[in-house]
Amino acid sequence: MRYIRSSGWVLAVVACVAIGVQGAVAQGANLPWKDKTLSADRRADLVVKAMTFDEKIRMVHGIGWGVLRPGDPVPADSNHGAGFVPGIARLGIPKIDQADSAVGIRQAAYDARYATLLPSVLGLASSWDLDAADLYGKVIGRELRAWGTNMSIGGGMDLTREPRNGRNFEYAGEDPVLAGNMVGQLAIGVQSQHVMGDIKHYALNDQETGRTTVDVLMDKRTMRETDLLAFEIAIKKAQPAGVMCSYNLVNGDHACESDYLLNEVLKKEWGFKGFVVSDWEATHSNVKAANAGLDMEMPGEDYFGKDLRKAVEDGKVPMARLDDMCHRILRSMFAAGVVDDPFVRRVVDPFQGREDARHIAEESIVLLKNDAGMLPLHTGIQKIVLIGGHADVGVLSGGGSAQVDAPGGDAVTHEASRGWQKTVYFPSSPMKAIQRLAPGAEVVFVSGTDKAEAARMATGADVAIVFATQPMSEGHDAATLALPDAQDELIASVAAANPHTVVVLETGGPVSMPWVGSVRGVMEAWFPGIGGGEAIADLLFGAVNPSGKLSITFPKSEADLPMPVIPGMQKRDANGDVKNVFDMSYKEGLAVGYRWYEVSGHVPLFAFGHGLSYTNYRYSGLKVSATGVQFEVTNTGSMAGAEVAQMYVRLPAAAGEPFQRLAGWALVRLAPGETKTVTLPLDRRYISVWDVAGNRWQLTPGEYGVHVGGASDDAGLKATVPLK
Repeated sequence: MRYIRSSGWVLAVVACVAIGVQGAVAQGANLPWKDKTLSADRRADLVVKAMTFDEKIRMVHGIGWGVLRPGDPVPADSNHGAGFVPGIARLGIPKIDQADSAVGIRQAAYDARYATLLPSVLGLASSWDLDAADLYGKVIGRELRAWGTNMSIGGGMDLTREPRNGRNFEYAGEDPVLAGNMVGQLAIGVQSQHVMGDIKHYALNDQETGRTTVDVLMDKRTMRETDLLAFEIAIKKAQPAGVMCSYNLVNGDHACESDYLLNEVLKKEWGFKGFVVSDWEATHSNVKAANAGLDMEMPGEDYFGKDLRKAVEDGKVPMARLDDMCHRILRSMFAAGVVDDPFVRRVVDPFQGREDARHIAEESIVLLKNDAGMLPLHTGIQKIVLIGGHADVGVLSGGGSAQVDAPGGDAVTHEASRGWQKTVYFPSSPMKAIQRLAPGAEVVFVSGTDKAEAARMATGADVAIVFATQPMSEGHDAATLALPDAQDELIASVAAANPHTVVVLETGGPVSMPWVGSVRGVMEAWFPGIGGGEAIADLLFGAVNPSGKLSITFPKSEADLPMPVIPGMQKRDANGDVKNVFDMSYKEGLAVGYRWYEVSGHVPLFAFGHGLSYTNYRYSGLKVSATGVQFEVTNTGSMAGAEVAQMYVRLPAAAGEPFQRLAGWALVRLAPGETKTVTLPLDRRYISVWDVAGNRWQLTPGEYGVHVGGASDDAGLKATVPLK
């Protein structure tokens, strides 16, 4: 039993008793859809036939904002998540409790519970490890079940067209093949725990500036080969319960009422059998949205409550369409197992969560620079000075609806919950982890607020490690790629004082590095999660050999971006909002991310796919056929490691795409001196162009260039193959 507010205990008791009675009635009734031998579709059909009109309407919208907006209702059996749809006890259909869970479950502190903070999804994507993605989803799924929640509304995957996007840390980078496969596997992991999964934000929600008013103008070929390809891969791979449509407009229509996106592409072409749920307050109509393919309004009933009921009664929305909406929701519930295997609330295991988060962080962290073998540090080192980033107490996390509550409160301020878009540090101290790995060393921490003091303290140390941070959050974008709070000047001062300076970055995405030539090492830790402090220390000292590779290009400066200034940023009002609809035509078009740098001639600071190791790898023996490639990778160093071997393909000139595409990869784990043979299939969908007239993928006949290597700018093996 849960007490509702301070005076609602009577309501809670009555509600629990009522639910128990209704549940008992349902269990004793003749419910043919309880037959597990039937398909999920057949079971859903049987339930829909037994539902009343009122029950159908009640199933396709949420009930209030709950704890997200003060004063709104919190249903007695709600789990205090972001969304709630009541069950139908007489039919044995459970409620739907939805929780924000992009990198862990949000709002744990509200319910006096614990949730594991995982590394950012951008970091996960930089592991290129499908097993890590599966584990990531399993952690979220098992904790949702323990909480008593049966649907995740994580699964973010919008491609990085805007590297200053405040939500990039929730997404999986700039390449559709990498992002689609990683997020798809994450969703599989979630749903393996009998929790409904979600993939979002469909589609082209690639910046936060004016996110509810930007109208993305994009031709069908560009959409299909970039952002929509990522969604196609993930959705077909995972078959998620839900797809969340986004806030923005696409070619004049809100995404949640786009017939092209929802009906034509998602449901008809891709065969998606789940339901489309709106982002919160992204529903703008009843008739148009319902007929365009939106199945569930969240979080309230402004359009899909009494207004939808009237629209059905008036024949503007066919009853068959309402039945389809309910069918899709019910089918997803049966397919995910939330009906047959209902959750049982229990205590989350924080120790297992922390170990899993630490493991994922160790695979996600990318070693960007390591001059003269500065790293790994040796355990006999005498003096280490740590500077900035609150590295004495914790690691940075991302804000907005992805914000997980820190156990014990923010590690810096000790506040239990810091609210929307606030900067929160988690209690995983890099300093303490470094002290454990170097027990004989003097380890000193300096806040970095005074750059002169930091430089003085760094002088003479065996190594100075600067922890640089970039707080990022849903709801706003960074104006520049520069580190905030004069951290560039701090790093430059420390590097001038100590030639053995290493920078550890905790950022939501790429940052510029005007000091990069003055430091010996750079490590990108992203937002590393509850085990991040330990993971950072493990990689600094070589307890773990870094294997992460960038899932996103690091530009040298804003001048090298397709849009040096974020469109719409100049249209913001005093509150930072963009009130009026404005058009957005992405200059790069098909050339997203690393492709842009190839066609524009700009040399990035660090290329897509780049990442160093403490060992070395040699590629050899490339063989290419019409169906795939084969080659060998050898660990030529003295330390075991894992290499992300990447395959890029250049299309014939007739395709009109003067850039290479990622077409596959393999994570190869090798002992010192070991050689392994790698075989990668040549998936034609990844190397085809979208034929708009024929509405199909089309392979351009001709010679295809195949490049294999350790990064997008380091593909040492090359061959060609004719395809038709």
